[in-house]
Amino acid sequence: MSIITINRGSYSRGKAVAEKLAQRLGYECISRDILLEASEEFNIPEMKLVRALHDAPSVLDRFSFGKERYVSYIQSALLQHVRKDNIVYHGLAGQFLLQGIPHVFKVRILADMQDRVNEEMRRHDISAEKALYTLQKDDEERRKWSMFLYGMDTWDSRLYDLVVHIHKLSVDDAVDIIATSARKPAFQTTADSRQVIENLALAARVKASLIDITPKIQVEAEGGKVHIHPLERSLQTDELEQLKTAASQMEGVAEVIINMGVQKESHDHINPFHNIG
Repeated sequence: MSIITINRGSYSRGKAVAEKLAQRLGYECISRDILLEASEEFNIPEMKLVRALHDAPSVLDRFSFGKERYVSYIQSALLQHVRKDNIVYHGLAGQFLLQGIPHVFKVRILADMQDRVNEEMRRHDISAEKALYTLQKDDEERRKWSMFLYGMDTWDSRLYDLVVHIHKLSVDDAVDIIATSARKPAFQTTADSRQVIENLALAARVKASLIDITPKIQVEAEGGKVHIHPLERSLQTDELEQLKTAASQMEGVAEVIINMGVQKESHDHINPFHNIG
């Protein structure tokens, strides 16, 4: 049993790979479903969640924490979903949103730009120049997004356990390779890795519920004990008490500890589920 994330660019055949892989393994295949679940749970228009995961950060977002807010909702919904295990996720940012889980198998699907251009032209009846511009812009938006939120480049092969180039290799070839690799012991669920998911899912749910009080917090959970690290020293006593009260009322929370004055490493945001923030 494992969780597989498929990261892909537009028209790279990644969706076809994910769907055939899930069918081969008997896993659930999810993508946009998570946005719908997050939209319903947190009463946020789905399009805002789509843009939060796609568009590069604007100056306004840097001040309003709009993207961080929406991403926290998506993270929470995704983690709740993968608690079931046996999942192939080919939505946006899976390699970031599920960091910290030992048995997640992270795959990147690449395709030649000319193949992608041809598909863009075919689907939208546009010129080669317009197709190339659209694809390059889309790729750049995704890279800017990941650099802004996580300080990582989506094209960095070190983020993935496996990179597959769809060109000489077919979709079926890719499925064969990924399915074989996914059965390796490194990607099988263990009691310890399942507990990691439970802790991260609880931390993500607490984080999402508190973000309207202050978006600048990090949250950790272990066995029902929740540590909240406010990153704003200007928070008043009543705001801190509000954080503690709100977290304490959540299902699965046994104890809440507010860690004021504990400075987390500045690069912790790169791994959002070791310290949800």
